[in-house]
Amino acid sequence: MDHLDAIDRPGLRGADHRILTALHARARDPRVATAARALSWTGEHGALWLAAGLTGAAVDGGRRGAWLRGTALTAGAHLVSMAVKRIVRRPRPAHVEPLVRTAGRHSFPSSHAASATAAAVAFGALGAPAIAPLAAAMCVSRLVAGVHYPSDVAAGAALGALTARLGSRWMGAGGVHA
Repeated sequence: MDHLDAIDRPGLRGADHRILTALHARARDPRVATAARALSWTGEHGALWLAAGLTGAAVDGGRRGAWLRGTALTAGAHLVSMAVKRIVRRPRPAHVEPLVRTAGRHSFPSSHAASATAAAVAFGALGAPAIAPLAAAMCVSRLVAGVHYPSDVAAGAALGALTARLGSRWMGAGGVHA
């Protein structure tokens, strides 16, 4: 049982539970469940975003350095989120049955959301706007899969966006075409 379950839920914690429960219920549709599982699998350890960044570097030779720095920022956001998880140690939701296995027991912040949002910000700055909708789907999939609370995903997304934004000067080092 989640340690938050013992607390009265009229506020944010209650909203966290209610939103998670409502979105997780969408997994009753097998297509939604399959999509959530696929996104969870491809987003594990930021793999999808790292592959996207390396692909960008391979096909956009004129901006290879910027793509590689954006990829490093994405990996950095993931690593920072994992460090925060070890400090906060919030248990994963216990009131829903998860659709997927997770690499760890801790929920806050969502590392999938951190790396997805960092990639959306960093690669979006390089002209890859299609990453943003995929990143948003990744974030929502963590709720549908039942492995994060909405506040975990929001915190992960904020961490990813902040990491990419703080690294934007470094990413553009050597000019836009570096």
